[in-house]
Amino acid sequence: MVTVEERAWEVAAAVPDPEVPVLTIEDLGVLRRIQVDDGRVRVDITPTYSGCPAMDAIRDDLILALTHAGFGDVDVRLVLSPAWTTDWMTAAGRRKLTEYGIAPPSGSAAATRGSGPVPVVLRVRCPRCGSPETHEVSRFGSTSCKALYECRSCGEPFDHFKAF
Repeated sequence: MVTVEERAWEVAAAVPDPEVPVLTIEDLGVLRRIQVDDGRVRVDITPTYSGCPAMDAIRDDLILALTHAGFGDVDVRLVLSPAWTTDWMTAAGRRKLTEYGIAPPSGSAAATRGSGPVPVVLRVRCPRCGSPETHEVSRFGSTSCKALYECRSCGEPFDHFKAF
């Protein structure tokens, strides 16, 4: 039997990211927690970076989705700590990015937070042809969390989701 929290999570998890609509907020790792108390649903979300303009749209979409699913009192909270990391993205989300033509983040962002060597991504593989022969055109792509790359093999431009 599905609990009320599990049902609320299913509804919230299906909300698409407004900037990359092939991803859900669960795929992206933005959906952090659902709590249901006395009919009130509290949803915690974490932005991919401070000032992310998509958070207002995500909040509104969550309220709409949960209300339509029969949850009458919905409160969406923005949780900034711990800070979001690309490590929270699901494997399905990374696959969906590639299929959509966006190179997913590579490596583990957690590795950059400790002491010791900082890993450096030497090559970003083209999500269309798989070639490692790519180069960064602009540090910022269609959104601040992506960089614009070009493939030297197939000539196609593509976004690369930066590791945070």
